[in-house]
Amino acid sequence: MAPGVTAWATTTRLAARASGRRGRGRWAQDDPGRLKGVRAWAQNHEHMIASVSGIVQARRPDHVVIDCHGVGYRLSVSSKTFEQVPAAGQSASLHAHLILKDEGIQLYGFATESERELFLRLISVSGIGPKMALTALSGSSVGELRKAIAAGDAKRFQIVPGIGRKTAERVIVELRDAIADELEGEAHDAPAPAGSPRVLAREGLIGLGYDAVEAESMLEAAVARAGEDAGAEALIEAALRGTVKTA
Repeated sequence: MAPGVTAWATTTRLAARASGRRGRGRWAQDDPGRLKGVRAWAQNHEHMIASVSGIVQARRPDHVVIDCHGVGYRLSVSSKTFEQVPAAGQSASLHAHLILKDEGIQLYGFATESERELFLRLISVSGIGPKMALTALSGSSVGELRKAIAAGDAKRFQIVPGIGRKTAERVIVELRDAIADELEGEAHDAPAPAGSPRVLAREGLIGLGYDAVEAESMLEAAVARAGEDAGAEALIEAALRGTVKTA
C-alpha cells in the first residue's frame, strides 16, 4: 500500500474512534486537542492524495466509491464528473483533493485537472464552500464558468443554490483578473489554421477594440447563429449583432 494511502487510513481511523467515543459530529467540539492534531496532519498532507485509481464500487449522483487495493474511497463529485465515471465493476481514475471539516475528512473527485483547479479557486472565495463549488461545477462546464468569471457575469453564479448576489460578485472580484489573463494567454497560444474565418474574425474584433477573451466569447455565440461555415465578415457581423442585442 502506498504511503499516502497508509497515512489516510490511519487518520480516518483516528477520526472514527473519536467519533465513536463522543458521538458523530461532536468529537471536534468535545476534544479540541484531538481535532487540532488531525487538522495539522490534514493541512500538511492535503495534497498527498492527488488521485485515486481503482475499481468503481458504487455510483451515486453526488459521489462515487472507488476500491483501491481493498480500501473503498468515497469521493464527492460534480454531475459533470459523475457522467465520466464508468459503471460499477470497471476501472476508473479521478483527480482528488482532501479537505478536513469538523465532522471528519472528505475527499473530492474530479474528472479533469482543470475542474479540480477551478474547484480550489472557488472555495478560496469567502462564502463558497465545497458543496456550493461542486454545485456550480455541476451546472456548467469548466470552460463556461471560466469565461463567465472573466466576463464579469455574476448572474451565472447567482443561480447556484446558496450563492447570493454579494457572494457571486465576490467570486468575480477575486478571480476575474487572474482567469481573464489565463484565457487571453490560451487564446493567443491556441493553434488555429492561419487565415481561417474564425481567426480572421477574432483579429477583426480585436482591431475594433475588444480584447481576446471578449472576442472569443462573442465568436462562440456568432458561430451558433451564423453557422460553422460562415466567413469572417459574417462572423463579425453576427458577433456585433449579438453585442447590440445584449446591450
